[in-house]
Amino acid sequence: GNLTEVVPQLLDQLRTVEQKRPASNVSASIQRIRELIAQTRSVASKIQVSMMFDGQSAVEVHPKARMDDLKTFTSLSLYMKPPPVKQPELGGTADQFVLYLGSKNAKKEYMGLAIKNDNLVYVYNLGTKDVEIPLDSKPVSSWPAYFSIVKIERLLKVNKSMFFSLEMRNGYLHVSYDFGFSNGPVHLEDTMKKAQINDAKYHEISIIYHNDKKMILVVDRRHVKSMDNEKMKVPFTDIYIGGAPPEILESRTLRVHLPLDINFRGCMKGFQFQKKDFNLLEQTETLGVGYGCPEDSLISRRAYFNGQSFIASIQKISFFDGFEGGFNFRTLQPNGLLFYCASGSDVFSISLDNGTVIMDVKGIKVQSADKQYNDGLSHFIITSVSPARYELIVDKSRLGSKNPTKGKVEQAQADEKKFYFGGSPISPQYANFTGCISNAYFTRLDRDVEVEDFQRYSEKVHTSLYECPIESSPLFLLHKKGKNSSKPETSQKKKGEKSKDAPSWDPVGLKFLERNVPRDSHCHLSNSPRAIEHAYQYGGTANSRQEFEHLKGDFGEKSQFSIRLKTRSSHGMIFYVSDQEENDFMALFLAHGRLVFMFNVGHKKLKIRSQEKYNDGLWHDVIFIREKSSGRLIIDGLRVLEESLPPTGATWKIKGPIYLGGVAPGKAVKNVQINSVYSFSGCLSNLQLSGASITSASQTFSVTPCFEGPMETGTYFSTEGGYVVLDESFNIGLKFEIAFEVRPRSSSGTLVHGHSVNGEYLNVHMKNGQVIVKVNNGIRDFSTLVTPKQSLCDGRWHRITVIRDSNVVQLDVDSEVNHVVGPLNPKPVDQREPVFVGGVPESLLTPRLAPGRPFTGCIRHFVIDGRPVSFSKAALVSGAVSINSCPAA
Repeated sequence: GNLTEVVPQLLDQLRTVEQKRPASNVSASIQRIRELIAQTRSVASKIQVSMMFDGQSAVEVHPKARMDDLKTFTSLSLYMKPPPVKQPELGGTADQFVLYLGSKNAKKEYMGLAIKNDNLVYVYNLGTKDVEIPLDSKPVSSWPAYFSIVKIERLLKVNKSMFFSLEMRNGYLHVSYDFGFSNGPVHLEDTMKKAQINDAKYHEISIIYHNDKKMILVVDRRHVKSMDNEKMKVPFTDIYIGGAPPEILESRTLRVHLPLDINFRGCMKGFQFQKKDFNLLEQTETLGVGYGCPEDSLISRRAYFNGQSFIASIQKISFFDGFEGGFNFRTLQPNGLLFYCASGSDVFSISLDNGTVIMDVKGIKVQSADKQYNDGLSHFIITSVSPARYELIVDKSRLGSKNPTKGKVEQAQADEKKFYFGGSPISPQYANFTGCISNAYFTRLDRDVEVEDFQRYSEKVHTSLYECPIESSPLFLLHKKGKNSSKPETSQKKKGEKSKDAPSWDPVGLKFLERNVPRDSHCHLSNSPRAIEHAYQYGGTANSRQEFEHLKGDFGEKSQFSIRLKTRSSHGMIFYVSDQEENDFMALFLAHGRLVFMFNVGHKKLKIRSQEKYNDGLWHDVIFIREKSSGRLIIDGLRVLEESLPPTGATWKIKGPIYLGGVAPGKAVKNVQINSVYSFSGCLSNLQLSGASITSASQTFSVTPCFEGPMETGTYFSTEGGYVVLDESFNIGLKFEIAFEVRPRSSSGTLVHGHSVNGEYLNVHMKNGQVIVKVNNGIRDFSTLVTPKQSLCDGRWHRITVIRDSNVVQLDVDSEVNHVVGPLNPKPVDQREPVFVGGVPESLLTPRLAPGRPFTGCIRHFVIDGRPVSFSKAALVSGAVSINSCPAA
């Protein structure tokens, strides 16, 4: 404190002496002294030393930052060592002052730290009232006897970040903005699909903010859409064009409203703001922008496939005579279909089987060497088919086989054929590919090479053409053999049939899940409700979960996982992994709203529990670290909880899978209390191990995107497909009555299906707005249908009832009724059939029953023979199905 007072006095005296105009050598000496003082101050400010406070002392610090700069964001950190423990006779630890930052009167707009009731608390006042936030669950008196870092960050508008964003989603424009509106962000979307702009042509886009209360979107001088808002001026000065820095897009407050994190790829010219022209190349912070409009910026030579996706095109190519083609691929998965084309019974395919590449031409297979190509590195494939020989080249390895049809077949004509990359809807014997394919080309042997532009392909299902993420997981995650094996099952299943546990959706592998699902033009509601990108909803059933398989025996001596979560539930499993006997395990779960991190150290369990509750419906960042016999739990970067047990010599090994959001039936009960074993109910996002994202779930049960906006009671079936199998007490036979309500977002899809082993079935589905019931009673098919007067896709709830009495079937849709009388079966067998709701495995559907796309929308109030059905108690919920939670808009 003395130095702070003495230095300014010394400078004043120097100034007085200097003004007396002494000889030049004295003046020079004084100037030299001033420089030395300045240097001393500079050096002193860089020396970090600890200070001991005795309860009667204080230090005033003059921060270099301007106080105005601290209004919107303040970051403050310091190291603290706990005060010595008081003597017992003094009656415990007294409240103590630690730090204060603010004005001298301390009436409003300040922040500080204090020890209250033996806890470290953060106190702030933003002009209205004092707010206290505990910073650590441990009493200060129990802190370790060494320095601990305390870091505080404050944002002016934590829950109301102001922004304006113009995005392109699926080729159409989307405007989101919040200028401090009381009702939150406004979304303006080209819902009528008036102006698709991703056609490689220039389009003139105008955004007009009229009278500070109306946003108008104009494309090519045609009005697209307008939106009124609360009167507010535009609050911005900085503008980002074509993208934005990651620290802005990934901020917690903006991430909810700006789901896209891919920068624009294409060309812009003639940019204006507030009627002022801007040359984007001359701006000081321009990154990755160049002159001209190169063709490469308007085409897509690469595609990312998520295990449930494919792209298709039709071209004049003969794949069975005089053909050459090639492409790059990169994957971590051992199995998957890379390329497929069929002409009648003839098939040409390239696939991965246990990491090796196989080319199959009309049943003749050419297989690469034993090398494993699912190593995450880029590999190149060249294939050629000539009248004499089939040849496969992988990287530099050349393999071949003679053409067995040489001299037996006439020259085939090059006609239009449909072919697929990444998978095929007509080849159930192959699993779809997960990874990247790029730089593909085809040619007849007499034709020049032309690299394929995937953007021009006619079908693009769940495929991202924007980027190929480098997948490098320390766990070498892979799909289960039962799902991703290209070898046929050896059991009694039909060819290509999936087991009833087989998932129908891989929610983590693809960044833009519903980007390529076209909107149903007959429906009032979008088939893709607004959802938070990269976030997924769990819960509704006791075993809602994703499973991730891996190869390694353990996570090593140290493993660091991180995840984001949002919930209002008090109990539930978030993360679980163990060995087969569950002796070695690691878990993160909720108990009474508090986060609990637990793992075993030998035969003992180490448990770290947060003092605060985190089931507040807000997003929280959680890091949980296991290092030998010590564990750390870090929440929101502020609260660090640490515990350890005496080390043991026992090795710690786990076998997997990793369970996220819940566990398989019977798992974890050995180590975790039963209330927390059940599935976590809420949203999870961005699971990482040591900074690497964990993607490509091998199994998915009752998991959907994390929807925004209002929710209501009902079961939601997402566009990715899924179904509910009711428990056996609700099986249907020769006589029953089923009633339920639907609010569809698609005009076609399976609603209810029952199937017996001898081929008899009952199927209720929608097709182009009609409701159809089809029955087979062992004699033949018979059906009835209702065409509702009021469209089922009008955004309202509609009631459907199906009544069967042997060979008579009646269908009621709202007030419309129809029935059919089928042939009598002289030897009817009343087999109780399992009931599928909202979808059904494709293997159980004949081509005449397949509706062409999964049902999308909500179902509620499902009743069989007067008994209400609880989907949360279903025998199985497979795929993208949200139980008891349905988007209302």
